[in-house]
Amino acid sequence: MEITEVREQHLEAKMTIRPDFYAPNGYLHAGSLVGFADSLAGYATVAHFPLGVVGFTTIELKTNFLSTAKTGEVWAIATPEHLGKTTQVWDVLLRHGDTDKKMALFRCTQMLIYPEKKGQ
Repeated sequence: MEITEVREQHLEAKMTIRPDFYAPNGYLHAGSLVGFADSLAGYATVAHFPLGVVGFTTIELKTNFLSTAKTGEVWAIATPEHLGKTTQVWDVLLRHGDTDKKMALFRCTQMLIYPEKKGQ
């Protein structure tokens, strides 16, 4: 995985498809796309922490798979749907680098973590 661009409300990355990412059917494993997209959403979340946030955790994710591939690169763009004080919702669009064909639509909700206050 290589992050290629980070800016306000936007993160881009690419991942080279390798045989060790294949499912038993010989095509890219769906979990490879989910792991890639969830990692991007995580990096995007960290890049957009509100003041005082010390961490985050994924509390929900969903993926729609639209196509697969055996070779090439997967390009992805993460954009926020919601940037709140306690949660962020990120969408990640994954496309095949050679054909520009959509491969998956990913959405996750991140819970933001603040330091514990003394006495709680």
